[in-house]
Parts: sequence; C-alpha cells; structure tokens
Amino acid sequence: MIKILDWLKQLWESFSHEFDFVFIQGGRYQQMLTGILNTLKITAGALLIGVLIGIIVAAIRSSYDKSRVRRGFGFTILKVLNAICKIYLTVIRGTPVVVQLMIFYFLVFVSARDGVPVAIFAFGINSGAYVAEIFRGGIMAVDNGQFEAGRSLGFNYVQTMIHIIIPQMFKAVLPTLCNEFIALLKETSVAGYVGVMDLTKAGNSIAGRTYSYFLPLLTVAAIYLVVVMILTWLVGILERRLRKSDH
Repeated sequence: MIKILDWLKQLWESFSHEFDFVFIQGGRYQQMLTGILNTLKITAGALLIGVLIGIIVAAIRSSYDKSRVRRGFGFTILKVLNAICKIYLTVIRGTPVVVQLMIFYFLVFVSARDGVPVAIFAFGINSGAYVAEIFRGGIMAVDNGQFEAGRSLGFNYVQTMIHIIIPQMFKAVLPTLCNEFIALLKETSVAGYVGVMDLTKAGNSIAGRTYSYFLPLLTVAAIYLVVVMILTWLVGILERRLRKSDH
C-alpha cells in the first residue's frame, strides 16, 4: 500500500512538473485559451451560416422536387435556382474543406489580415452544403398533407414552410444535424493552415516549442471530447423537450 502511495505521489509530482513546464512557463497556456476561443468562434459562426444556407438551398430543392406545375415563368426561375444549388452542392461536397479554406484565404480574401472571419465564412459555406441535404431529406419526409393543411389555413408557400414544415423537419433531422455540428467542430482543426491560432494549432505550437508532445496533444484531444460531450448533452435535452411537445 505504501509503495502504491509513493508511486502515485511520484506520478503526481512528475505530472505537475510537466504541466508547469508545458503550459505555465512562458505563459503558453494563453495560446491554448486563444485557441479554444477561436475554435468556438469559428464553429458558432460557421454553424449560423451553414444553417441559413442549408434552409435556403433545401427549400429551393424540395420546392423543385415537389412542384406539380412544370411550366411557366415561375417554374423556370425555380429550375435555374435548383441548378445553381446542385452546382454548389457538387463543388463543395466534392472538394476537401482544407482546399476550400485556402482558396478563400489566399485567393478570394487575399487582403484579409485576420483569418478567423475567413475561416468562419469558409467553414460556413462548406457546412451549408451538408446541412442543406439534411434539411432537404427532412422536408421531403414531411407528408404532403401538411402542405395542403397550410394552404387550407390561408398560408402561402413561404408561411407554410416557416410555420408548419420547418418545425416538423427540425424534429426529424435533429440527431443527424447534431452529428454534422460535431463534425464541423472537429473540421475547424485545419484552420491553422491559414495561420489561425485554433485549438489544434495552439497545441501543436506548444509541443513544437517544448519538444513535449504528449501533454499538449492529449489536452487538445480532451478539450475536443469535453466540448462534443457538452454539445451532445444539450442536444439530448432539446430532443426530450421536443418529444414532450408532441403530447
């Protein structure tokens, strides 16, 4: 028993010394804090952009798929918009996110001094393509009778989508949407390619300066894991509340 206590004491002293050397000395913990903040900023901003794009693209594509009138000026406009959306989905889903990020930073926003807004925009555009298909699947799963019920209440198409279809769609796609948000959080780890001090970049930078890779990278992995667990817990609460509203 005494040997075990001595071993635990030595282990704690070794860990404390390593932690002090890696994070405390030189104020390197500030890099980690900056990385966490930038990662959360990029994820939250990209999430908002992705959901907005996803709703718009999904509404256009599902409207085209559900359209019964296949002629006229209105349908022609819808057909053109649907073609644009399909090109957007094909290009974004067919190219790596890190390549898209570098294109936005080095070509589109070449004069940008801060990489965080560029990363938010790039990841938002990328996430929007996947969210759009998730939303489209949810909208297509809603019974057509719901559209007819909205029209019978005097709603136009947009009002029917906002008040009837989209709320039901969110309930159906919430678990899948949560997985997309988790994937988005982890995808932001490539933001360091354009000089953004995100969480992964901070951990790698500290490891490069201290030549100690175990603790910095393990800390980065632990932080990602905790954030994902918190996000999953919050989505679980939201799902339970949505189920209660059905009764």
